[in-house]
Amino acid sequence: MADIVNVFLNLPVGTNDLYVSDILYFVIIIISTFILAAYISKKIKKGLSGWMPVNSREMASKILYFSIVVIGFLVALPHLNVNLSGLLIAGGFLSIIIGLAGQTVIANFFSGLILFFEQPIKIGDNIGVGDTLGTVEDIRILSTIIKTYDGIYTRIPNQTLFTSNITNYVAHVARRFEYSVGIRYSDDADRAIEVIWKVINRHPFALKSPSPSIYVDELGDNAVILIVRIWAPSSEWWDVRTELLWKIKLALEENGIQIPFPQRTLWFPEGTGREKSADESN
Repeated sequence: MADIVNVFLNLPVGTNDLYVSDILYFVIIIISTFILAAYISKKIKKGLSGWMPVNSREMASKILYFSIVVIGFLVALPHLNVNLSGLLIAGGFLSIIIGLAGQTVIANFFSGLILFFEQPIKIGDNIGVGDTLGTVEDIRILSTIIKTYDGIYTRIPNQTLFTSNITNYVAHVARRFEYSVGIRYSDDADRAIEVIWKVINRHPFALKSPSPSIYVDELGDNAVILIVRIWAPSSEWWDVRTELLWKIKLALEENGIQIPFPQRTLWFPEGTGREKSADESN
């Protein structure tokens, strides 16, 4: 049996002094490399969970994973009688082609590294990049995945992300929003402000510091305009904004304060023929 195995392993493959055993060694090394890379990157990600942000752990584990895979290939290639020095020489010729064809890939890779160290965003952040608004789902070596508020997944190359203006809506622990509330001229503005204050103070996620701000901002054509500015935790910002608006509207109505409709008074000078007497209209 052993003789049969030895004969099989020493069977030549092709004409380049390559044997079945060499191919088996290559396959075993590659498979072991992928298993080892996955295991180590998983352990590193878990080990760093106590003191490193999620996006940093993800990026570090991915860089480590690909580094191990590259080393594994370099170790395995000699078993296929591949001369690494020859590859380096050939790489000199291929570098021109790769430089032209792979500029975008290289730019995305290095942009990803810079984003990793700079950390303007992290997984779970609500951001805006150009016309794309959504939540960061994953930060990869070459691209970043964003889930829009419509549930659509968008892949943005890291180079585009790096060279674009990024708006991070949750980088700060608190975020402010603003209402413009109109009341009638016949209503008491001080009373309206007091009512709005009570509504805000009752909401558990309306922050006391920074404190809300309510003031008369404009004497409009049809209403006295109040500006209401409120701070809320970034994670609760949207819910607080939508809830308080309707509660303020209901509270004002309960206190006899109305939000007026646009009104326009038309005045016709006498003698213009626009007015008719009761007899003429009949």
